[in-house]
Amino acid sequence: MAPKFREGDAVVAFSGKWVSWAHTVVAYSAFIGALVTGLSLHYRKIVENEYYGYPQEWFPSVSATIGDRYPERAVFQFFIAMTSGPRFLLVFLWYILTARSNSNLPKIVAGVGVFRTLSCGGWTYVTSTDDHGWHDIFMISYLVATLPWTLGCLALSPNNTKALKYRKLMAGSFFGTLVPLIYFFIQHKIHKVPGAYTIYAFFEWALILFDVGFDAVTALDFAGFELVVRDLSGSSRGKLKQVADDVLEKEYVHNKSISELEDSPAFRKDKPIGNVFGSGLLWTEALDAIADTYNGYVFWSMLTSLGLTVWYFPLWHMGISGYEVMVMCTVSPFLLVNTSMRSLIIRNVRLVHSVSLSGLLAFLVTTPEIRLFAVGLGVSMSCLAWSATWYAEGPQVTRIESRILAWSIGLVASTTAKFAFWTNNPIWPIMHAENGGWNKLGLVLAVLAILRSTKVPFYTRGGVDLAVRPQTSSSLASLGLAGLLFGMHSLLSDSSTMILWVWEGFPVRGPIAANGVLTIAAMSGGVLLGMFYPELVTSWTSLLLAGVGAFILVNHHNWFGYMGALLLATYLMGIAKPLIFSAVLHGPRTFGLGFLVYNVMVLAHVWVVAYAFVPGGPLMREHTDWVMTATVLFLAAGVYALPKAANGSKQRARSTKNTLNRSASYYTYVLLLIQLTALVISYLRFPTNDYVPYHRDEKVITAGIWTIHFSLDNDMWSSERRVRDLIKELEVDVVGLLESDLQRIIMGNRDTTQYLAEDLGMYVDYGPGPNKHTWGAALLSRFPIINSTHHLLPSPVGELAPAIHATLDAYGELIDVVVFHSGQDEDPEDRRLQSEYLARLMRESPRPLILLSYLVVKPGEGNYHTYVGDKSGMKDIDPSDWDRWCEYILYKGIRRSGYARVSRSTITDTELQVGKFIVGQPESSNEQISEGQVPEGLRFPSMFRGQGVRDHRYHVFDEPRYFV
Repeated sequence: MAPKFREGDAVVAFSGKWVSWAHTVVAYSAFIGALVTGLSLHYRKIVENEYYGYPQEWFPSVSATIGDRYPERAVFQFFIAMTSGPRFLLVFLWYILTARSNSNLPKIVAGVGVFRTLSCGGWTYVTSTDDHGWHDIFMISYLVATLPWTLGCLALSPNNTKALKYRKLMAGSFFGTLVPLIYFFIQHKIHKVPGAYTIYAFFEWALILFDVGFDAVTALDFAGFELVVRDLSGSSRGKLKQVADDVLEKEYVHNKSISELEDSPAFRKDKPIGNVFGSGLLWTEALDAIADTYNGYVFWSMLTSLGLTVWYFPLWHMGISGYEVMVMCTVSPFLLVNTSMRSLIIRNVRLVHSVSLSGLLAFLVTTPEIRLFAVGLGVSMSCLAWSATWYAEGPQVTRIESRILAWSIGLVASTTAKFAFWTNNPIWPIMHAENGGWNKLGLVLAVLAILRSTKVPFYTRGGVDLAVRPQTSSSLASLGLAGLLFGMHSLLSDSSTMILWVWEGFPVRGPIAANGVLTIAAMSGGVLLGMFYPELVTSWTSLLLAGVGAFILVNHHNWFGYMGALLLATYLMGIAKPLIFSAVLHGPRTFGLGFLVYNVMVLAHVWVVAYAFVPGGPLMREHTDWVMTATVLFLAAGVYALPKAANGSKQRARSTKNTLNRSASYYTYVLLLIQLTALVISYLRFPTNDYVPYHRDEKVITAGIWTIHFSLDNDMWSSERRVRDLIKELEVDVVGLLESDLQRIIMGNRDTTQYLAEDLGMYVDYGPGPNKHTWGAALLSRFPIINSTHHLLPSPVGELAPAIHATLDAYGELIDVVVFHSGQDEDPEDRRLQSEYLARLMRESPRPLILLSYLVVKPGEGNYHTYVGDKSGMKDIDPSDWDRWCEYILYKGIRRSGYARVSRSTITDTELQVGKFIVGQPESSNEQISEGQVPEGLRFPSMFRGQGVRDHRYHVFDEPRYFV
């Protein structure tokens, strides 16, 4: 029967499609009206940017068009105000059209739609001139909300083939446009290419067209709606009379048929993703997913901190210390082999998880040795707890898949946290409140997550019901698990690791640290592939593609090399669920052996660079290719060991399908939230490239060299903030950092230069990547880096010697800077060959040059005369300073005006040396003068005289030296 309506005259009735048309016309009018007005009145002003104007740039960007100029801004704001009414009505009608009794997704999408509309009003009416901070917050919120709005609308689209076709077209075009948009923005912002901003502007305008066009498609869906305004009191004089009952009946039947169609096989999205988004939402289950994911985050946080805390000891011992044995604490899952022990652990897994939190409590321990033992205990218990959990959940497909998803997404969360904290994890034991740690909050959340995740008891048998029977050796499954663990840890535990693998210097030709969001997106995509299309990721074709990706990553650089990295990242995350489930089915021994082989891979991963300090090192010297090949082969062994389905497995899978879909939906939402967070972080971290030197009027370059000892201070705390403070207070414009390559498991897969560059406002060349097998050399500069080349100097016996040769634009003149770390004292032939190579490089430079170096030589002896003198054309910054061995600053073709040596405090084992140079003036004599004869802008800061600050002071001479 017809729905009950109160009788009354219909004053107005119109089709719902006109809401969409009104929204589309007025929204386009806002942008087009502002564009026409701007082109007519302020053409040359709105096409001009910070680098170029007309005619190099000849079309305005959206932001320049709708910005602060009158009357363009007024035109835009006027029409946007008119758009708000149809916009809110459009969101409301979309909710009415898609609302279902068994799903909360329509409500979530509607909420996102309202939030997106409000944020649009925010960045429209609060311009960057009014309040730059709030303008950016509103703009970022709008852009972030676009992704869930788009995906939600696609997931909820009714059975309207034409509308779905155009909706996919608009969404695909929108997101596809982002790639060239970002590319040309980088060409403009970083490379300063004339005309690049004009091309960027066209893609920016295309985004507007596609964004509004996506919502315009709703006109096809709303055509079946009729909006009616009724006069229930009879006071109106409208000419439309009461709508006939048969019309209402037809409308009711039409609406009912839509509801029925949604449940019919023809309408239902009989696809994995459609099923997930169509399932209901229970907040208790959502909290379970969040708690499990946080537990996964804690696991990865502790595992990635183990190598870092172990590394502290050989670092200070300059060789094997004995504490390296702690890396073997991950083999604790071998305890599960014993039946009684396994039963005990599974029954008390909450206790095991709780004991593992010693890895988070370790930050309270100040003694490095005890802190390492606390971390080792935590990692050992965490590996045991997760292995026991997987094995115990084996008989229940839904729960074990949920646990594996939580563990995998925990890695995505850990990588995103490191992306937000400049490659440090805020709950690591090397962090505390003073250097940016969030340890206390992380610990509280971990306790709550454990209590939530372990509230449901495991399957009482504590074993696996082999509905799917493995037919291969458990050793192959262990190799697959080892390859998975090592690949995820070594390549994916930081978003910038593979970016630095393909980094080649300036001009930028590949991804930068802020592009780490792409690594996180590939990881998220891999999780979704493994979740929805396991048959795809377990195919040999996918493994072959992963092998191709690994080959490209190892052998190519820049964007092409990074494409291989993304391919490999996607596969590693996708194959996690099948490989871990296979390990469960092969028995508990698989986990212990898998972690043991993983440890061997970690050591091999260290041996390729530390070959000069470890037994058998020369065998693995520089063989990252061997390590990568072994990783892929181990993954292949795991794929080969995947069990074949038994007769009853398909029926069991069908019986749990709805539960799996509902469970997957929560993890999809968690993953989406993490990805949105990564997008915001990427936006906030994108370099501004508007850096300026400290003393522009005097045309001074203050250059320094510092060996930062892998950013671990004497007490095993992360030291980048202390490094930043000293560089900032000394007003250093250009600094070379040595022992800066931290992108290995034993160093936490970190990169100190990212934090320093962004906080200090400097351009950065990270130097030779981790696949170049050096201890690292990096260059930070407040002057634009025009070009930079990486060198690996001759090292036939000892460790590789890295160098960066960069050309800077300093006050309009080209100045060369070389950052160099020579080989060890034990390898004299290496150092002789390196000195000759570097001398030739410096001599051949036609420009003024500053060398910031670690030479391992006494002044006036041996190779010193190769570095200084006619062979190189270089001069020593202070020939009278006889008390040096490691760090040296040399120069040619530029005036040196000052030199200082600043004590290290407890940050590292080496001082910071700093020199001042004046651009545009010739070399001067070695005659020294007093500070009173030096202009204020050429002096070193006085705060480091006497006792200095924080144990940093001018030492050796007790004051800076100045020269005529």
